[in-house]
Parts: sequence; C-alpha cells; structure tokens
Amino acid sequence: MVKKGVSYRCGECGHEAAKWVGRCPECQAWGTIEERGDARPAVARVAAGAPSAPARPIGQVDLEAARARPTGVPELDRVLGGGLVPGAVVLLAGEPGVGKSTLLLEVAYQWAAGSAKPALYVTGEESAGQVRLRADRTGNLHDRMFLAAESDLGAILGHVEAIDPGVLIVDSVQTMASPQAESAPGGVTQVRAVTAGLVALAKERGLPIVLVGHVTKDGSVAGPRVLEHLVDVVLQFEGDRHSTLRMVRGVKNRFGAADEIGCFELRDDGIVGMPDPSGLFMNRHAEAVPGTAITVTIEGKRPLLCEVQALVSKTTLPQPRRAVSGLDSARVGMVLAVLDKHAEVRFGEKDVYSATVGGMKVTEPAVDLAVMLAIASSDKDVALSPRLVSIGEVGLAGEIRRVTGVGRRLAEAARMGFTHAIVPPDPGKLPDGIRVLQVSTVAEAVNAAMRA
Repeated sequence: MVKKGVSYRCGECGHEAAKWVGRCPECQAWGTIEERGDARPAVARVAAGAPSAPARPIGQVDLEAARARPTGVPELDRVLGGGLVPGAVVLLAGEPGVGKSTLLLEVAYQWAAGSAKPALYVTGEESAGQVRLRADRTGNLHDRMFLAAESDLGAILGHVEAIDPGVLIVDSVQTMASPQAESAPGGVTQVRAVTAGLVALAKERGLPIVLVGHVTKDGSVAGPRVLEHLVDVVLQFEGDRHSTLRMVRGVKNRFGAADEIGCFELRDDGIVGMPDPSGLFMNRHAEAVPGTAITVTIEGKRPLLCEVQALVSKTTLPQPRRAVSGLDSARVGMVLAVLDKHAEVRFGEKDVYSATVGGMKVTEPAVDLAVMLAIASSDKDVALSPRLVSIGEVGLAGEIRRVTGVGRRLAEAARMGFTHAIVPPDPGKLPDGIRVLQVSTVAEAVNAAMRA
C-alpha cells in the first residue's frame, strides 16, 4: 500500500516516486530511494523581493574579475582552460593513492609563491603532521601556505574568514560534514549539503575552491550525481599504480574545453608536469617486432603517439580467449570480425591479446587501423616498419573511414621521426617530410603495411 502524505525521492538524481522501490527508475541506482515524510505541497506563488544587485547590460559586465588565474602548474592550467576562475569550484576525482593530494600540495605551494593572497589547504583524511611530512618530502613549504585539519563545514568557513585565502583546497569532500544535514559524513545528504555550502561560499567571495572526490569501483565520482552538476569543473585523475605516469582528464568544464588532458610523472620527490609526452606510450625496440603498430591519437588539442601491441597464438581451448587492455573491447572484437570477413585472417582457433603501451587508454575510432595492423602482423609473424604510423577508422563493410585532424596527427608523427603513414582517402592538407599511403579497404591496408 502507498502511504498517504508520504513521498519518496532518489538521492542521486532527484526523481520522485509514489512508493519505495529498490532501484531508481530514472538513473538506475540501487538503494538511493529515501522517504521524504510529507508529499510535495502544491506550488505557491512567490512574492517579488529586492534583487541583490541591479541587472546590467551584458556588455557592461566586468571581464577582468572573471579571468582565469594560472595555478603555476602548466599541465593543470591546460586542462582547466588557463587556470582557476574566481568563484569557480573544481572537483578532482581519482582512485586512492593515485597522487591527488600530492598534486594539490604543489598547486597550493605555487599559488602561495606567486600570488598576493595565501593558499588554504584543509584536510579531513589526514592529520596536519602527515600532510607536513609529505610537504617536506616534495619540497612544498611556504610561509603563506596555511594548513588546517578539519571535518566540519562551519570550521572551514571560520578559517576562510580569518585567513582570507586566494584559493581553498578541501581534501576530501566525502569527509566533511555540515551541521544542517542529519546523516553520517560521506552520505548522499551530507555530500550534497557540504558541496552546496562551499559553492555558495565560492560565489559569494569570488574564491576558487578545489575539492577532492573519491571514486567508486567502476571509476565514476562517488556521491550523488547532483555533485557533478553543482561544481563548475570535473577533473578525473588517472594512472596505473605500477607506472609513474599520471593523467588529468577534463570531464566537465564551464570555462574551457572538456576533453583536454595533462600529463604528469609521479616521483619520490613530488609530481612533475610533462609538456611533451609524445614517445611515452611507445617502446623503443632494437629491431622491428611482429605484433606492434604505431598510431597518433588526439586528446583535446594534443596529438599523442601511441603504440598498440597484439599477440595471436594457437589454442587448444574450445573457446579462444580475447583479452584487451587500454582499448575498447567491443571495437577490438569488431576489428577481428572485419579481418576475418574481408581480409581472410582466421581467428577461430587462436587466442588474441591486444594492449596499449604505458598504461594509456584509447577509445577513439582512429586507432582501429593500428589495432588491425598489429593483429595481422602478429598473425602473419611479419614485423611492420618501425617508421610507419597508421591512422583510420575501420568500418563493418571493410572500408577505411576518414577521421578528424589527420594533418595534425601526421605533423606530430613527422616531428618524432616517422617517415611513412597509412591513412584513409582524401586526408586533406598533408605536412612535409612524411610519405603518405592512402588506402580505402582493409585488404589494401594490410598489403600496404606488409610492404612498407
């Protein structure tokens, strides 16, 4: 039976239901339906009130007050769109131990060293002594860096009033609690209340705030979905714990491009930006090796060279294995089917393994041709030329489709010393210093790669 005078609402997306259900019908989240007590009252008319500031023509709004201020970390500024905008709230999410706190300590240090106002770092996960030890190890100590170990939103507001910082870093939003919300820290209600309070503080004082966020098992930002809607910028901090390479990827950005990436190297003495990461995702072989192919992917405005490796081996199992690392498994399966159909490369009794080098994750279709050539090279046990790059999307009919930015990709490949390239037809304006082979079908691409 449906209780009279009671409504139910999803804590993730805000969907309202007449009765309780285990799974939200709107966002498909489990266990997020909460009882609201009383049903939503009828909408009442709101009386007009005095505006906080008179409306002005848009051309008279001051632009200087809203311009981005560089953080002093160029790779992070690239992803942010130039720096931190006054009043902006940035959410930096990543897995535990990936280096979020180390990066933000560097941001606080650079801000304190290069800005007129101090930086305030609030930690709710560690003690002040633990953060000081990390700052000593990474060399991020400055007289105008202020550190506070707090988990109460009211205490954070008090620190802001006393210090008047130029930037506020909160590590992390899941450990903070607001006295206005009646739930445990980290819960949906608390995270929403804390974030809303910090957003209001940022807009009121023109104070840029950086929040650290946890992630779930599938890599998405933990907490209610409304958390990503409240903030202005969402950044994903990625990296393999077995590698020193770290990447900051833009997911949402109201002040710039949302597809830029920044590359960093995590060292014992801190984190260092890498302005020219081309070549990090390739292995330098003494001689050509079967099963490898080089492609050029574009992340935001930055072309990056990437090596794709494949291994094809016979199997005695009734069901051959298909293992993928760093690539889209669905697209790899499609490439195998196209090779089988249009290039007569059979995989019925063979295991196929494919991966990228350096822990890079590539999902754009332009890498299809390199995956196909690496698999064909391993199957035929014929090494491709180490100076060959391949760019193109593979279609189900066996055609090679055009992709965007071929000129920029080839220019980066030529800068890195590559001399040959296999691309789809009509690539547009091509750079000098690289020989281009245009192919229109899968069979043409395989034959051209084996002869190059």
